[in-house]
Amino acid sequence: MVDLQAVLDSIYKELTPRIGEGKVADYIPELAKIDPNQFGMTISTVDGKVYSVGDAAVPFSIQSISKVFMLTLALGKVGESLWKRVGREPSGSAFNSIVQLEHEGGIPRNPFINAGAIAVTDVVMAGHAPREAIGELLRFVRYLADDESVTIDEKVARSETQTGYRNFALANFMRAYKNIDHPVEHVLGVYFHQCALSMTCEQLARAGLFLAARGSNPVTGHSVVSPKRARRINAMMLMCGHYDGSGDFAYHVGLPGKSGVGGGIFAVAPGVASIAVWSPGLNKVGNSQLGAVALEMLAARTGWSIFGD
Repeated sequence: MVDLQAVLDSIYKELTPRIGEGKVADYIPELAKIDPNQFGMTISTVDGKVYSVGDAAVPFSIQSISKVFMLTLALGKVGESLWKRVGREPSGSAFNSIVQLEHEGGIPRNPFINAGAIAVTDVVMAGHAPREAIGELLRFVRYLADDESVTIDEKVARSETQTGYRNFALANFMRAYKNIDHPVEHVLGVYFHQCALSMTCEQLARAGLFLAARGSNPVTGHSVVSPKRARRINAMMLMCGHYDGSGDFAYHVGLPGKSGVGGGIFAVAPGVASIAVWSPGLNKVGNSQLGAVALEMLAARTGWSIFGD
């Protein structure tokens, strides 16, 4: 039996001299203000135990990690027909690339690049005013985390709205191909708010625990999705969860995961635990530099890689 707190403590001790490495996401003005000298990590196990280290109780902007929760909602609404509007393949291009979108007729390559996530948001909005769709996501994440204190950071949402020209371009482009049904400014209003979800490592690890436990939260007893759907969401995260660094992450870490430019990474050890790590400095493809290193160390020390230890 691995002493998980001891493992976390050893990772934290080894990485402490490196805290602050990488570059914060300065193209979103509010994120540019974040102190890079922070590091937190939480493991939430399927038997209900929680282990944390560092700044695991400090809220941060989860950004693209929110795409996992939106994908879960969209699949709940329309099921497998979602895949007519968005693909299931790794992109190999930057997360905000427009070239690939044109080449593939307005169908984004997967639900975790920006274009794909915007299409997913459009699906979740069906029958809802933008404010209602944002409320639905917030309620869902609070339910998953079993924590009513999860919020949306309005300053970050506003900051993204003011600078998100490329996302407007992607959405308008898909609208031209009839792959966006709602007004672009409404869809992006929801999208920017979902990216501005503010959570701690502890809340995030708890919220994602259903993906480690065959679709049910073993702590609350809530059934969230079927075991088959949980497996498929994990497969999407393994292939596409880290933009054009997804293959590298699978190679080094070997766990399904999803990163965000706020410096967070959420990862799943199926049947064992969910993990959240946060360190704001990013590497060149927009993933948390120390977060990825910490997860590689964790997988090596626990043997949790899905490819074997």
